[in-house]
Amino acid sequence: MKILYAVQATGNGHISRAMTLLPYLQEYGTVDIFLSGDNSNLQLDAPIKYRSKGISLYYNCKGGLDYWQMIKKIQPLRVKQEIRDLPVEKYDLILNDFDYITSAACVRKKIPSVHFGHQASFQSPHTPRPDKKSITGEYLLKQYIKATYHAGLHFESYDDFIFGPVIKNEILQAEPSDGNHITVYLPSYCEPQLKSIFQAFPGIQFEIFSRETDRIRQEENIRFIPVNKGMFNKSLITCSGIICGAGFETPAEALHLGKKILAIPISGQYEQESNAAALTKLGITCLPAIDKNFTSHFDSWMESSPVIRKDYSDSIAKSLEYVFSLPVAEQKDEEILLREIY
Repeated sequence: MKILYAVQATGNGHISRAMTLLPYLQEYGTVDIFLSGDNSNLQLDAPIKYRSKGISLYYNCKGGLDYWQMIKKIQPLRVKQEIRDLPVEKYDLILNDFDYITSAACVRKKIPSVHFGHQASFQSPHTPRPDKKSITGEYLLKQYIKATYHAGLHFESYDDFIFGPVIKNEILQAEPSDGNHITVYLPSYCEPQLKSIFQAFPGIQFEIFSRETDRIRQEENIRFIPVNKGMFNKSLITCSGIICGAGFETPAEALHLGKKILAIPISGQYEQESNAAALTKLGITCLPAIDKNFTSHFDSWMESSPVIRKDYSDSIAKSLEYVFSLPVAEQKDEEILLREIY
């Protein structure tokens, strides 16, 4: 079986998931990777067959999205050409982790595909949303990727096509311990803001992973660390708690390890607001933003926030069993035959 695995390279979660999933996919056939986007701090440690700048999200330094940067990076003519040129018809299975170009190419050439990943879970009305729904956010989560089938990943199985998160082996095999530091990963904030926020707690050690540094350095009670998979895994496994965005992969790994979590969604990102709603239902502490009352929120979290632990060790097997039970290859053969006849 020939598999095209399309990976969105906005943020690090999709890259991390792809590196974990790739060896399992290769057991089913040969895998070519299409990497789309250019705003990730992690490198995909695998051969890349097709590469595109795609459509990416960018962040300001205040916990939100940088819309002007996003608009400047979009090149409609390039995107249109890449949609036309991507040879999706050569593959038996198209596995699409939230990439628009692959989705549009499949629609254009009438090739069936599977939308696989966290965003696919929002096709279900049972997946948690914030109290105030966003019309634009709902449209993007449901309509941005067109696919024949959906295989979603989330903190819980809210529907029959939703499975647990893909957790990397380093986390699955780890023996977590409680060290004397708090891990911090808030990529929508810059170092001056992070320094101001966390130096207000001089008695606590913070390990802050920063997209702005290329070396480890200590500033009072803060250790700034480059975004690096190995160093982040070690920090997370040994931390006494983690403060992070309300993305998907990092909270999922923390849940699997049984770590205390404080999640703060990126402002204006509806998916993260929805994740925060799901985490809140699980009993995880979530804040809408870092505001003037953050000190009291932090102290309360440190003193009384519960620790929730989930076992995601069988998620990969269950999700891929579902994907490869879908009649995608057979449907593709039928559609090609129909095109040839008519």
